Amino acid sequence: MNKKIEYIKFVLPILIIFFWFIFTYTGKIPETSLPKLSSVKNTFFEMIKSGQLYNDLSLSLRRVLGGFFLSSVLGILLGIFMGISHRIKEFFQLMLTAIRQIPMIAWIPLIILWAGIGEVSKIVVILFAATFPIVINTMSGVDSTSETYLEVAKMYGLSKKDTFFKVYLPSALPNISTGLRLGLSSSWMAVVASELIASSSGIGYRLNDARSLMRSDVVIVCMIVIGLIGLLMDKLIVLISHELTPWKKN
Repeated sequence: MNKKIEYIKFVLPILIIFFWFIFTYTGKIPETSLPKLSSVKNTFFEMIKSGQLYNDLSLSLRRVLGGFFLSSVLGILLGIFMGISHRIKEFFQLMLTAIRQIPMIAWIPLIILWAGIGEVSKIVVILFAATFPIVINTMSGVDSTSETYLEVAKMYGLSKKDTFFKVYLPSALPNISTGLRLGLSSSWMAVVASELIASSSGIGYRLNDARSLMRSDVVIVCMIVIGLIGLLMDKLIVLISHELTPWKKN
């Protein structure tokens, strides 16, 4: 079964590229809808050579890292308090659950009215998108701490501080890592969405600008780059997570 999955993972991209080449080479699909592979390759190297791709990515990544850092701090702290205190959990949970049901992209028009189309609005969009999965997973991790471990901590007379760092935190780390992984993914999608709607810079802006100019080659390049950067960020946070939680094999 595993060999079959590995085979499909290898063959599927080749089939996509093959059919892409056939359909565009024969001219059955107009280049404004789907560019030739050679056009995408040439455009990619042109964007690198001109520095355009680097500038767009550096701006988008700077926004993501800033927003994700704030989301992580806020989400982990709130999640810990909600996990430890049932009163805090009851106070925030209903409101957070209601807010979570609103799609992230639906917040963007309101955030633009609040903060304009500058850098602040991008950070706020990321906060809305990334904080919730971090809060929920952190709270779940703290809340699911084994009562047996807590009883042992009481027997040994551990202080509240020691109980938190030696019992609650190790127990919650796998869930916190999952929350951070989801939060980083949400941050990347949020910044691209916000740049698509209201921005004059960034990879999302470049994607939308290419769409308005009917430059399908630039659109495809941007989409591929967005996907690859997202994949790299995900792999990086998984690697860090494994280092922080060596006892968790999966």
